[in-house]
Amino acid sequence: MTESPEALRDQALLNVGATSKFAPLPLGEAADMGQAADGTPLFDPQIFDSSEFARNPYPYYRLLRDHHPVYHDKLHNAYYVTRFADITECYFDDAGFNTIPKGSSSGVLGNTQLELSGVEHRRRRNLYGQHLVGKSLTHRVPSIKRLAREMIDNWSIESAPGSDGRTTIELGAAFANEFPIRVVCEVLGFPPEARGDFYYWYNSMMSGLGGSATHKQGVEARQHLEDYVGQLVAERRVTPTWLHDDDGNPISKDIITKLCETKVDGDYLSTEEITSNIALVVGGGGETTRGAIMHLWYLLLTHPEQFAALKNDDSLWDQAFHETLRHSTPIGGQPRHNTHDLSLHGVDIPAGSLINMVDFSANHDERIFSEPEAFNIFRDDLYSGKILRSGYAKEGRCSHMAFGVGPHLCPGAWISQQEAVEGSKALLAAMPDVALDLDKMQRDSISGEPRDIGISSIRELWLTFADGS
Repeated sequence: MTESPEALRDQALLNVGATSKFAPLPLGEAADMGQAADGTPLFDPQIFDSSEFARNPYPYYRLLRDHHPVYHDKLHNAYYVTRFADITECYFDDAGFNTIPKGSSSGVLGNTQLELSGVEHRRRRNLYGQHLVGKSLTHRVPSIKRLAREMIDNWSIESAPGSDGRTTIELGAAFANEFPIRVVCEVLGFPPEARGDFYYWYNSMMSGLGGSATHKQGVEARQHLEDYVGQLVAERRVTPTWLHDDDGNPISKDIITKLCETKVDGDYLSTEEITSNIALVVGGGGETTRGAIMHLWYLLLTHPEQFAALKNDDSLWDQAFHETLRHSTPIGGQPRHNTHDLSLHGVDIPAGSLINMVDFSANHDERIFSEPEAFNIFRDDLYSGKILRSGYAKEGRCSHMAFGVGPHLCPGAWISQQEAVEGSKALLAAMPDVALDLDKMQRDSISGEPRDIGISSIRELWLTFADGS
């Protein structure tokens, strides 16, 4: 039985106690943190560590954008840049804002492009990025569609219809958690029997980036991946392998084969270079797409009028994808180190400082997007065409910042869109009368309604649909 909103609120307030100084507030309201002598609202960096910020972040980002667009967080020894225009400028300044902090990824993922910039970054990125765009990406679409159908066809193994003739599934476990990993596994060129190892590599390396407790397992998984790829590389240098269309016809060599055939400065790539590129794709190929699919379906099902319009117009899926990533991107931003002293909005930032480019905030900047907290696939200020590394800002429309922009725009952005859109089309075909299973959904501590996404990606999304629909 669902508790009343009042009971949920009272319990939430009791639970806060000593664990947090920030009690839950209605969504969109920020705690009063005091004022400076000139009336400027103050900002308490302890909010970043609170559960209330994860639940209700956007009024605090608005406070930063309006009054502290470059905020020096002395508690965490970091700077926060929160306005869309400033973040865009910083992303394009590859010399001044020199990629992510050194050592933050290389320990687990190996010597990847993430910590490089300039010519060396472009060289590394283009080795595999060229295989995830344009005609190469078009060649991946048949595999994406087939893998989606295969997963949906196997739902009967995981869930059975209830007494009311409707089937209940948790979308993450049934589809979204595994689907993007299956796609990446296949387009890279791993054989089907490696799928189990692939999940181990992905989960362990992603966990290993989070802290010392899981770092050892991440490093071990990365070594296991390197050993396995070494065997594949030796085979593919002699015998290339291909992706196929639905009729079994070869349409394109897989990415591992293409990397084996790639030369730089007259020399073939080493096994270590190939492994590093693959590790980066393995690491980045899952969470963004998983979150995009989960958030897309949650937002559509909590906005039934927009979902009804989409079901009547198949062309709206791309708009829905882009608005989802603007409204509730699974990835909050990108850290940077500045290579020289600089001043931004009157704040002096010494060289080598940690600067957080807050994409969450940029996507909700009222200077760019009207009513940014509203989910609206029909908004006329959001660009929803082909993803551009240069970004888009014309005729009153701007692209979102979910994949970044500029030299370090996520190279998997294009295939992530294809996965989310084609996977969602297959999902809708399998369950046209789908609805949220409200009895199983987490509730907001204040309103009692299904909880808002906030800055925490949805981990479980319970759906119900008619058996055989």
